[in-house]
Order: sequence, then C-alpha cells, then structure tokens
Amino acid sequence: MQKQGLQAVVGTNPRILILGSLPGDESLRRQEYYGNPRNMFWDVMSGVLGEDAPKQYSEKVEYLKRHNIALWDVFHSAEREGSLDANIQNEEFNDIEGFLLAHPSVEIIATNGGKAEKSFKKYLRSHRSLRSMRTLFCKSTSAMSLCSGWNLERLVEQWRGIL
Repeated sequence: MQKQGLQAVVGTNPRILILGSLPGDESLRRQEYYGNPRNMFWDVMSGVLGEDAPKQYSEKVEYLKRHNIALWDVFHSAEREGSLDANIQNEEFNDIEGFLLAHPSVEIIATNGGKAEKSFKKYLRSHRSLRSMRTLFCKSTSAMSLCSGWNLERLVEQWRGIL
C-alpha cells in the first residue's frame, strides 16, 4: 500500500533536524509525528530537554519549535504493509538538501532508528554537499527498542547528543 509522509514540523530557526523513516499507520491516521502512544519519542524529548512534553499534539509541535527542533522523515512516500520499517519498499526521498538550504540554522541532523540511519546514509551518497553536516544516529524510540535491551533512560542518554 502506498503511504505518504507528513509535512515537516519546523519553526523559524531550527538548530536540530530529527529524521524518522516514514510515520507508522497510527501516526498517519492521526496526522501526528510519533502519534502511536507506545512510541517513546515524546518521553525521550522530555528527558533530553528537561521539560515535560505537552499532551496535545499542537502544543507538542510548539514545544519542539521553542527548542529549535524540526521533525521530518527521510522518505516522502513509500509502499509499506503495516507500520514496520522493514516493510518499506519503492521509497521516494524527501528533499532534505532543499530543506537545509531553506533552513541554514540547522547544525545537526539526528536520525531516529536504523532504517532512517541507513536510508539517510544512502541519501548522503548522492548529496555530497551534506557530508560535512554533523549527524547523530540514534536508536529508535519505537517500543521495539525495548525488545533489544534499551529502556527510556538509556535512550535519553544517547539522544542527549542532539544538544
């Protein structure tokens, strides 16, 4: 099934760009980044920023903007059955280079999970101008990370690198 990602969440002077792969079905249904309640993204951000994330999505968006964090995905669209990144096929990249040209305040790109990391590295191969950009490849905030021995505290510690 063909799925299309969400628009970027971006304020006026983002310093950090966090890239996922493609939102899962629940996030697409809600039209919210990290809309699945089992995803730990918002809890991780609370730990990293030292400030509780709001409950309402519109307030969460403003929370990130206030902290100069932008959210987007490596992929604009892809075919995928279900929500697992492993099922992504026939993907189309977002114009990350164009985003960075439009937002020169971005100092660091962080990827959320293995698929985002591998895909962004593939994108970099054909966009040499971005290779000097500071990057941080982070463990996924999905509930699947708990199955591989990660917990919220460990995720927060790794994600603090975005600061």
